[in-house]
Amino acid sequence: MPTLFRFLLVVAILAGLGFAAMFALATFVDPDPREITVPVPTSRTPSSS
Repeated sequence: MPTLFRFLLVVAILAGLGFAAMFALATFVDPDPREITVPVPTSRTPSSS
């Protein structure tokens, strides 16, 4: 039974570290807003035949 508790403790610590990393990235990193231009191909329009 102690190995189960040790395993659950390790999993909980890893989950906590992952959550802390996601929280830090969401809090401290600001993305740079910029314009994005996406060309739309006109050759893919369905033909009316």
